Amino acid sequence: MNGAEHLFWFTATLAAYWAADRLHQACGQVAWLNPVVVTITALIGLLLATDTSYSTYFEANRFLHFLLGPATVALAVPLVQRIRELGDCWRSLALALGTGSVTAVLTALGLGWLVGLPPKMLIAMLPKSATTPIAMPVAAGLGGNASLAAVLVIITGLLAAVAGLPLMHRLRVTSPMARGLALGLGGHGLGTARAYRDGPVTGAYAGLAMGLNGLATAILVPLAVWLIGL
Repeated sequence: MNGAEHLFWFTATLAAYWAADRLHQACGQVAWLNPVVVTITALIGLLLATDTSYSTYFEANRFLHFLLGPATVALAVPLVQRIRELGDCWRSLALALGTGSVTAVLTALGLGWLVGLPPKMLIAMLPKSATTPIAMPVAAGLGGNASLAAVLVIITGLLAAVAGLPLMHRLRVTSPMARGLALGLGGHGLGTARAYRDGPVTGAYAGLAMGLNGLATAILVPLAVWLIGL
């Protein structure tokens, strides 16, 4: 890849997200115009129109991929600011996160069995609620398809980011802690990004849920694969 092509795809990614975010704001932040969904759709269309491979695109945006690490670590800052509150409700948090993590794996397992997925695809589906840097190596290490795991993670995150808050509005879930835990646990990074739009407290708990669910997933998925003999 030459420098001009590298710069083009890097700039296109930033410009697409900026335009998608402006559109989202101009339309009153409606759920179906989530900036991530719009950006991904636009970039897929551009890649297809220019017959550009994903590997070429990824190479051009390797720096943005690197920034996912520091961005994830930065999510701990709001949590440190609420450390006393965390200490007061750690039992409730542990119960909610434990139940949610187990449920995420079991629902993936049940859905995979229901549609008759082959073992490689079923294993790739199990870590769908964990963030991509965790889901891919977990799936690959157990003999699953890492690329499929990444796709399923993104789809899960997009569903949580688009439908999570509207669903909680309908269910009258108003607690920022509950909303944040649900979005971070079910939608990892994309859900957490959406949670911060709901408020700093919601975002802080979403970041906590995303991190702890990733850790739980790395333990629960191998255990599930071993128990069912995949």
